[in-house]
Amino acid sequence: MAKLIVLYRKPANPDAFNDYYFNIHVPIAKQIPGITAYEVSEGPVATPQGDSSWHLVATLGFATMDALQAAFASPEGQRAAADLANFADGGAELLIVNERSI
Repeated sequence: MAKLIVLYRKPANPDAFNDYYFNIHVPIAKQIPGITAYEVSEGPVATPQGDSSWHLVATLGFATMDALQAAFASPEGQRAAADLANFADGGAELLIVNERSI
């Protein structure tokens, strides 16, 4: 399974971020073709040492790496990517991984 992991840094206004993310961005992102899973963190994002600079972690699953790449090349994927500028004022880091069981 291929995954897109989005690490959102703490925003200036967490309540405004959450409102926009869950009410506007998630519905946009759920239109991306080929998504097989969409998970978000709940509660504070911490490290073993305590607090972190992250506000939210989102993980989107796809059947294959080809499916993930096609999804983000699609108009829906491009729209979701462009929408980050509308709410992620703290910044976001996107990671793409191809998982395997061991």
